[in-house]
Amino acid sequence: MISIVICSANKDLLKQVSENIAVTIGVPYEIIAINNSLEKKSICAVYNKGILKAQYSTLCFMHEDIIIKTNNWGQLIVSLFNNDPQLGLVGVAGSTYKPLSPSGWRGFDTDTTYLNIIQSSRHNPTQSRLDHLNPTNESLAKVTAIDGVWFCTTKSIAREFMFDEATFKEFHGYDVDFSLSVGTKYKVAVTFEVLLDHFSEGNYNKTWIQETLKLHLKWHRHLPINIDNQVSTKQSIHIEKKTFRDFTDQLSRLNYPINTIFTLLWKNNRFLKLNALLFCKLNFYLVKKMLKPQK
Repeated sequence: MISIVICSANKDLLKQVSENIAVTIGVPYEIIAINNSLEKKSICAVYNKGILKAQYSTLCFMHEDIIIKTNNWGQLIVSLFNNDPQLGLVGVAGSTYKPLSPSGWRGFDTDTTYLNIIQSSRHNPTQSRLDHLNPTNESLAKVTAIDGVWFCTTKSIAREFMFDEATFKEFHGYDVDFSLSVGTKYKVAVTFEVLLDHFSEGNYNKTWIQETLKLHLKWHRHLPINIDNQVSTKQSIHIEKKTFRDFTDQLSRLNYPINTIFTLLWKNNRFLKLNALLFCKLNFYLVKKMLKPQK
């Protein structure tokens, strides 16, 4: 039995996903749909409200702009948690390496990415693609963090950790933060037994930048996280450099002050401890960016 929590802002999308759940889930369920179109509370606050309302032992958090393609997916999820007491969180997109450099649930890398989702366009629903990455060909892959489009946990674990609504005031960062919190005690994983179609590409705006910076300031002492040391030192340095530069480039495109990232670069000397040469190169890259005339 599953309690499904949805932060809703569009009644048509909610109706569509509710009808989809009814014909695909395959187990008794309840939908806790919280209308956030007027109050516009943070997704953390909405999800925490849903956690306290939930009556069933398995919880699923999902966006309303999805359609689940897998029949009896509820049975699959309940079985996963029943068969592995150490399993704490399951999603459909995640990474085995969470960089020290500011990023979402993954860095600028595909070798550490586990992903199984159909990505459609809100502007052109006829155009869609299957994003499938499974480097080790597993049905359930252990990762550091997952994407928030759809994920499941147990009610006891959700109530143990809750979502950090004091820090994350918007609709970004909550998924990675919750993943890292659960991951301190339980296993976080991506399942390849559930497939869904997502009708939104995401929005990497100034709010995303702001919440990502909050995330990394909060978890700086624990990053990077490298599941089972799968990523070599050489590869991790490559990921960190590419991820850091990509984030800095996003700051430039959005006219966000580049010097804000210096705080993270120097915080606790984590980058210096990771690799001194990388630390110097990133500082040099930032200085060049700051001195470059804005167009």
